[in-house]
Amino acid sequence: MGAAKEGQATSGYHNANYLLPLTEPLADLLDRQVGTPVTVRIRRAEAEALPVVIRTWQNEAEILDAIKGLVPHAPECLFHGEDFAIHSYVEGVPLSSVCGNGKPVDALLVEAMADLLAQMPHVRRGALPPLPSVWPSSNADSQGFLRALAHLADEQIRKPNWTLFGGLFAALGIPEDALLRFAERVPAMTRRPYSLLHADLHRDNLILSYDSGVAPLICVDWELATYGDPLHDLATHLVRMRYPTDQWPEVIAAWATAMRRVRPAAVGGLARDLQHYIAFERAQSVFPDVMRAAGSLIGSFTQKSLDEATRAVRSAVEAAAEPLRLRNVPGERETERALFRWWASRSDRVGASLDWALKAFEWQPDSRLPEHPDFPSTAVREALVAEGEAPADRVLKGTAHLNSVVVVPGVDFPVVVRRRVPDFCRREPSFLSEHAVLRAIEDSRVDVAAPRVLALGESYPKDSFTIHTYVGPRDIGRPPSHPVNGLLPHEADALVDQLCALTRVNYKHVDPAAGEGGFHRWLREQLVLMVRELPKKSQQLARQLGLPDADNLHQILARHEVREREPALLHGDLNPWNLVRRDDGMALTLIDWEMALVGDPLYDLVRHMHLTPTRPEIRDRMFRRWEWKLDPCHTRGWRKDWRVYRWIEIVRSAYVDLDRLVTGASLDVPNVRRAVDSYAMTLDAATSALGVPSRPTANPYLARALA
Repeated sequence: MGAAKEGQATSGYHNANYLLPLTEPLADLLDRQVGTPVTVRIRRAEAEALPVVIRTWQNEAEILDAIKGLVPHAPECLFHGEDFAIHSYVEGVPLSSVCGNGKPVDALLVEAMADLLAQMPHVRRGALPPLPSVWPSSNADSQGFLRALAHLADEQIRKPNWTLFGGLFAALGIPEDALLRFAERVPAMTRRPYSLLHADLHRDNLILSYDSGVAPLICVDWELATYGDPLHDLATHLVRMRYPTDQWPEVIAAWATAMRRVRPAAVGGLARDLQHYIAFERAQSVFPDVMRAAGSLIGSFTQKSLDEATRAVRSAVEAAAEPLRLRNVPGERETERALFRWWASRSDRVGASLDWALKAFEWQPDSRLPEHPDFPSTAVREALVAEGEAPADRVLKGTAHLNSVVVVPGVDFPVVVRRRVPDFCRREPSFLSEHAVLRAIEDSRVDVAAPRVLALGESYPKDSFTIHTYVGPRDIGRPPSHPVNGLLPHEADALVDQLCALTRVNYKHVDPAAGEGGFHRWLREQLVLMVRELPKKSQQLARQLGLPDADNLHQILARHEVREREPALLHGDLNPWNLVRRDDGMALTLIDWEMALVGDPLYDLVRHMHLTPTRPEIRDRMFRRWEWKLDPCHTRGWRKDWRVYRWIEIVRSAYVDLDRLVTGASLDVPNVRRAVDSYAMTLDAATSALGVPSRPTANPYLARALA
């Protein structure tokens, strides 16, 4: 508001502000002199302004009336209509114009700011407008207030924007219920008496007065004011003022000193509880910050604007990662690609040059996969356009892939666009191309329920993709169902039948060199190689816990051999989340074939039993059916050998899950989370299987984590 030129417009969250002189008729109406400068605040139309803030009260005029005479020199509301208001003009210059974000603020100004915040308790509760029904009944319930804020942020910021931006947030790994989970985790806090809060005190809203006879700092823009715990005001001020980190203690101390003079109880629990409000400010800010950054691309799209939006989004997500418990923060490439796909899906693409508009639709087919007769290149283009606007409930982010379920005009079945997460590192390597495996299964016409691969290619910017048929529920907005607690009897039968059918797929089409024997020895060597290539920290912790290094592991594994059996195509990773329940006789669809390999059919069955909770009666049922349905060339000697494969998988999990604990990789993925949560049992089973003593760690915090 301060230092604006006559007629100049400035912007708030939901208002455009104009500095104008009063004309004679209006001056008479407002009892002011002709030519007196005033600020005309015009509420933006809902279509023009994203809802990106928490509003306790809708009418700023009522707030200004309540603080009149209690917060000196604050603007007065002279007149207000349905969508505009006229405020007295505050003479001065915004602090932001003389001391920009990131710069230290002079100590005297810090004290003046603290005095400003300490004036808030002077405003009586009865003078303020009524509070929403969600407010805590007690006027000192700090925990209840912070929980109410989190629910309001979800209701007023996330929900209204989820249709437009939900798919983007899902691609960035931010779940729909992130703020509600935050609210559930708010701990008990010290009770502090509520007061009026400005809730948006940053450098643009602090005016340095020209007049030496008034307060050095004047606070404007009260539209986001609220009523609650004073620590919330301090927290929003600290974050939004962008102080240098080393100035935070000075600001906190100044606030505490000023507040003790007027309301000592407001400072109770400061050292412990301030962090919770700062965490909330960073958590809720990820939603407006991401939406503003993405929205900026609609008006003017260039590589520079994409780079700027990418930086802004990454900064917001990184800041929110800890309070929202986001496990895998997307890197620069992943963020840039998600933003580009979101922009490319907007039908208007306002401000884009023809060159950029064309890039939004371009894709380069991969010559390894011919065009599918059921899905021509035009359908691929339509799928890529639809991908960026897929709603959040159709964007499924897994360990290695981002999957977007879309409907393509003219195609009578839904498809899923799969993109590999950039920078994803899988400790267990892939050996075959997933598209080749799926095409071989389709061509073989065996009774294996797997997705069909429809397209393979690359879109801008160097973003590889695959398009598969979607195998989830008919209602594509409903999440797929997985047998996370183990297979039902008919599902166990169906899975065995499909594993048996896989033996009839010609594996030479995907791996011409396979089938030469020695699968078990090769499997052992791969495990030893994986252990040898683990990061140094993971290897060090493994040794501390009693797990052997690569050389010793090689010697131990060499003690066991298994009988050679006729090889077949294997899925390689039949964990519950790679099994999708279906309503027909096949019961389950097998997805995510990236770890497919050629080898002993017994291994696929045993690895499934290791990755999936399997009751003894279901295990026995599967083995009996498997032996009965397969030719003896695939089953001979299995009764002795299955325990060797199970032993290998227990040992593998001990290293893989420990590495996940150390690196934090993929901990938000359900099958990974379940594995690491039971790591203490895995470690005990592995050391027993290897015949080595486990070593209790001397670090008590690590010991608790492993327990």
